[in-house]
Amino acid sequence: MTDKPSVLFVCVHNAGRSQMAAAWLAHLAGDRVEVRSAGSSPGREVNPAAVEAMAEVGIDISAESPKVLTVDAVKESDVCITMGCGDACPVFPGKRYLDWQLEDPAGQGVEAVRPIRDEIKVRVEGLIAEIAPGS
Repeated sequence: MTDKPSVLFVCVHNAGRSQMAAAWLAHLAGDRVEVRSAGSSPGREVNPAAVEAMAEVGIDISAESPKVLTVDAVKESDVCITMGCGDACPVFPGKRYLDWQLEDPAGQGVEAVRPIRDEIKVRVEGLIAEIAPGS
């Protein structure tokens, strides 16, 4: 087992919000945090508008693919952050659960995804300050 905190981001399709959140956390925290993302009903591909919005800030998520939410992913994570998937995430004692209310970028253009991307960054920065402060 590792000493670094682990975070699981969950949204319905694992194609937009959770992918952007995972990318921000990996980018901003580096190897100080273990990062996972999954969906309760994964889509076929990552939302192209999310890929474009993240590319605009120098983060490439084009090679990512939606993953199915598993009980093991939750068990292996210290913090589970849901984004619009409601009760689909299994609950285990000793885990920290957060629900981030964020607009769903599905079906929206990059103009609509940018503010969602930026809000996720702010929330991720707050999370890092809490669970993995440091350089």
